[in-house]
Amino acid sequence: MKAPSLTLGIEEEYQIIDPATCELRSYITEFFTEDGKMILDEVKPELHQSMVEIGSKVCHTPADVRAELVRLRGMVMDLAAKRGLVIAAAGTHPFSLWTQQEITPLERYMGVKQDLQDLAQQLLIFGTHIHVGIEDRDFLIDVMNVSRYLLPHVLALSSSSPFWQGRRTGLKSYRSIVFRNFPRTGVPPILRSNTDYTELLGALVSTGCVPDGSKIWWDARPHHAFPTLEFRVCDVCTRVDEAVSIAAILQAIVAKIWKLRRDNLTFRVYPSAMIEENKWRAVRFGIDGKLIDFGKGQELPARELITEMLAWFIDDVLDELGSRKEVEYALEILRTGTSADRQLATYDRTGDLRAVVESIVAETAEGVRPDIAEEFRRRAAQPRGMDPYRAASSA
Repeated sequence: MKAPSLTLGIEEEYQIIDPATCELRSYITEFFTEDGKMILDEVKPELHQSMVEIGSKVCHTPADVRAELVRLRGMVMDLAAKRGLVIAAAGTHPFSLWTQQEITPLERYMGVKQDLQDLAQQLLIFGTHIHVGIEDRDFLIDVMNVSRYLLPHVLALSSSSPFWQGRRTGLKSYRSIVFRNFPRTGVPPILRSNTDYTELLGALVSTGCVPDGSKIWWDARPHHAFPTLEFRVCDVCTRVDEAVSIAAILQAIVAKIWKLRRDNLTFRVYPSAMIEENKWRAVRFGIDGKLIDFGKGQELPARELITEMLAWFIDDVLDELGSRKEVEYALEILRTGTSADRQLATYDRTGDLRAVVESIVAETAEGVRPDIAEEFRRRAAQPRGMDPYRAASSA
C-alpha cells in the first residue's frame, strides 16, 4: 500500500460584519462581478449572504497553510474594507438573529432551503474544514474509523461559539448543537472498507436521499471530489495560529495511523455512541471539562487527555513532518484558553456583546492586517453605554 501524500487544504467560513453595529450584514452578493462570477475563485458564497468562505490551494506543510490563510484572510478583509465592512471568525455570531438573515440566491442554496426548510435558515454557523490527502480509499476509511476517537479532543481546542441569538448558552461549541439538527451529521459510522462506503452512498443516491457525497456532513468524511479525508468537526478558528495548529494536529494523526498500519498495528476502534459522549463533553465544556479515556474506563481532565494526544500519540511523527512548532501551539491554547473562553472573558469584563464581536474581529486580523487588529482591540476595550444586545443568562 502506498503511503498517503498528507497534503493539506483548509476552508474557513467567515462572518461579514457591519462595524458600526457589530451585526451580521447580508452582503455576499456584493462580492460578485457583473457577470455573476466571484471576484476570485478562492472566495465563495455560502448558504447565508452574511457568510463568506475561503478555500486554500493544496498545501504540503502547516507552514504552507499559514501562508495561505494569511493571504486569503487578507484578501477577504480587503474586499470587505472596500465596502466599509469587516470580517470575523467565530463559530456563531453572539447576537445576530437567524430569522433576519437572507439566503444566498444561488440554485444550490435555494435547493438546500427547499429541502431542509427552517433547518437551513437556522444554520447560521461557521466552521473550519481541513482536508488531508489520502489516495488509497481503503486506508482513508481506516483513518476515518480510527481518528473518530480524537475528534472531540480537536473540537475542544477549536471551540469558538459560546453565544447564540444574544444568549450566553453555557456551551463552548453551540455551533455543534445547531449543526446536529441536519441529517447525516455527527460522528461517522464504523465502515469496514471503501466498498461499505460506496454501497452506502450508492443506496442514498439511488433512493433520492442525496445527489452525491457532498450532502453527507459527518464530522469526518471522504471527500466526494478529492482524494482527501475532510475533517469538519471544528468551529472556525478565530486566530490564524489556532487554525494552523489544528491542521498540523490532524495531519499528524493521519501520519501516525499510517505508521501504525505500515507496522501492522492499529488503534482500537470505539463505537460511535462512546465517541458522541466525549463530543458532548467537548461541546459543553471545551478544554475545561473532562473527557473519558475509554481504554482506562475513567474520566480525566480534557487538558490531560489532549496533552496525552500531543505528547504520546503523535509526538513521534512531528519532526518528520516538520510541524512540531505548529502542533505545540496547542499547549498555548491549553494554557490560555480557546476562542470561546476569550469571548466569555470579554463579556464578563464588559457586559457588552458588541465588545465580544470587536474582540473577535481583532483576533481574526492578528498577523494578517495589524491595523484592523489594533483598531478593533482598542474599540473592544472602550467603555460604552447600555448594550442593546445584552446576553440573557444560560439556564
